[in-house]
Amino acid sequence: MIIYLKNKDTLIFKDFKFKCCIGLNGLNKKKIEGDKTTPIGIFKLGNLYYRHDRKTKPITKLKCKKINKMMGWCNDPNSKKYNKEIKISKSIRHEKLFRKDYKYNYFILIKYNYTKNIPNKGSAIFIHLTKNYKPTVGCIGLLEKDFKIMLKLINKNTKIKIS
Repeated sequence: MIIYLKNKDTLIFKDFKFKCCIGLNGLNKKKIEGDKTTPIGIFKLGNLYYRHDRKTKPITKLKCKKINKMMGWCNDPNSKKYNKEIKISKSIRHEKLFRKDYKYNYFILIKYNYTKNIPNKGSAIFIHLTKNYKPTVGCIGLLEKDFKIMLKLINKNTKIKIS
């Protein structure tokens, strides 16, 4: 089962079409950290993360993780933990997962540059929430209602094809 990104603004899964947004600078086969592009390729999906203080655990077959205040995602290419979930530390550059805004109330990891990661090739690529379809810094954004529909349809074997 594959989710397809079509025309840079539509995710397609089976008979469902969801409007979405991608990185400000479009798609890129040779993504690098901070280039604001969404990587091209076929990728596995990871866990669903959610803000349990704001949202209930959604209906999904994905493994779910509650986001807490000490969770971050390492975007420091000099760290051995690059492109991995971490406990926040001042010594490691990271992105906070417990955000003040709504974007990470729910998100799914896209396993880009994940298993055998290469420093500076890009990190923290997620499917997360949007309200206005403004471009992201490399992730894919969906409205919450569409995100929740998609969660009911996919499972741990679902992949995403970005092309």
